[in-house]
Amino acid sequence: MKPYAYAILCSLTWGCVPIIEKLGLAKMSVWQGLFLRCSGVLVGIILLTIFKYSEIKEVLFNVPNRWYFLPIAGIMASFFGQIFFYNAIKTGEVSKMVPISGSYPLVSFLIGVLLFSEKLTFAKVGGVSFVVIGVMLLK
Repeated sequence: MKPYAYAILCSLTWGCVPIIEKLGLAKMSVWQGLFLRCSGVLVGIILLTIFKYSEIKEVLFNVPNRWYFLPIAGIMASFFGQIFFYNAIKTGEVSKMVPISGSYPLVSFLIGVLLFSEKLTFAKVGGVSFVVIGVMLLK
């Protein structure tokens, strides 16, 4: 499958998830919702272990360099980020909160330019400008 097809499938999946989460959060606290969402991740870990055991075993017994970045990213995204996101969609309009929460490419863009010396191009500045304008319009 081509990278753009994967990206479109990702967008479709991630686009549906906040709607499901908002429906689920309607009658429970953010903390209860986070617990239940994490249980879904646990099911994913179990399935991953069953269907990709050889790859999982390899990473457990032959730990690659810089492995610790991925659990840190997991805690940041799947715990802290999710807490902020659930508070936003539980109390705000999902049609506004999701695009604003989804403006994280702006942060990644800035970090990429500042820390990784990525090129600053007209197209990138234009794209980031649209993200900023979009967030301002939703407020």
